[in-house]
Amino acid sequence: MKFAGMLKQSLVDYPGKIAAVLFARGCNFCCPFCHNGHLLIKPGKAGPEYISMYEVLGFLNERQGFLDAVVISGGEPCLHQELPAALSSIKDAGYLSKLDTNGSRTSMLSELCVRFLLDYVAMDIKGALDYKKYLVACGGRLSSEDFLNVKGSIHLLRNADMEVEFRTTVVPELHKPEDIIEIAKYIEGASKYTLQQFNPRDTLNPEYLYIKPYTREELQDIADECRRYVKEVRLINV
Repeated sequence: MKFAGMLKQSLVDYPGKIAAVLFARGCNFCCPFCHNGHLLIKPGKAGPEYISMYEVLGFLNERQGFLDAVVISGGEPCLHQELPAALSSIKDAGYLSKLDTNGSRTSMLSELCVRFLLDYVAMDIKGALDYKKYLVACGGRLSSEDFLNVKGSIHLLRNADMEVEFRTTVVPELHKPEDIIEIAKYIEGASKYTLQQFNPRDTLNPEYLYIKPYTREELQDIADECRRYVKEVRLINV
């Protein structure tokens, strides 16, 4: 597997661990609030800036004893058929593994779970689990199959034997408070739900540069309601 970039050290991407972060190129969604628009082109379409798995493993071998974990983010990593082999190599090197995913490839996610290749999964829930609302949150790029997979992945992860975090970037243009509460109801019983404050900087859709985020107090009120359904609700970037 090849990667579009690597963050050599992060203290925030894997809670409680020092992690390297690998970025996979390509995504089947086109969320207007995305800050990684440069990663959305199809896998395999970029050139020599790719980082090979050989280079990644060399780096990880050098950092033994310093890094705890490796996070694979994107883009959408589950679009890559080489993902299981990459995660297997990371585990063999002695590292914890975390996957950031949009949940649209349930079969791949299931394979990774069955093969015990993941220690932590963070799944983004883009909006209320209604097809029309989710379609808008995904920038108009959402097949009915992908939407069913999103729901399937939520079910899979709610029953998975690993650390699981669901998270939503809260955008006033897309999410009313009741939409976020509906998501919390949908994942009722989940251990972690993260509400990330929307940042109108460098978004994929230029119109979103002018959207005013919810205030910390408004997000806190939403989080308080969500705690009726989810064990832990946290706010980030507020």
